[in-house]
Amino acid sequence: MQINTANAAQAEAITMLINSAFRKAESFFIEGDRIDVVSIRALMEKGQFLVVDEAAQLRACVYVERRGERAYLGLLAVDSQLQNSGIGSALMNAAEDQCRQDGCCFMDLKIVNLRTDTHRFYTRRGYKETGTEPFPSHLTPKLPCHFVTMSKPLG
Repeated sequence: MQINTANAAQAEAITMLINSAFRKAESFFIEGDRIDVVSIRALMEKGQFLVVDEAAQLRACVYVERRGERAYLGLLAVDSQLQNSGIGSALMNAAEDQCRQDGCCFMDLKIVNLRTDTHRFYTRRGYKETGTEPFPSHLTPKLPCHFVTMSKPLG
């Protein structure tokens, strides 16, 4: 499996992959798309997306942004046909390794409290809860929810 840094031309494909993956996982508590192409392009200016591209088709992605000695990881998305195949873990390993090599000491992320599957995934990878944040006020979820912040030392 080849993991690369995404380029600007892949912004639309990244948007479609994220929205497809998140729609399947989050439709029970929120409607609509998770992100738009304008937001993806803005994120690309602050950080980068690592992607798995097979047969000229985007299969998985994750966003990474360095913030001093800390790094932020988000928007991990895997093509629904390839979930539970190890691609998500491979992307996580690549993101953590890259941030470690860049001198980051911690990787931070946030998940929606209703997503117990993601909580288990990140806990197995060594992430621990560090707090909570409110869900964005401009979104209207079907169920009450909030973000759980998690962190992992990279040393």
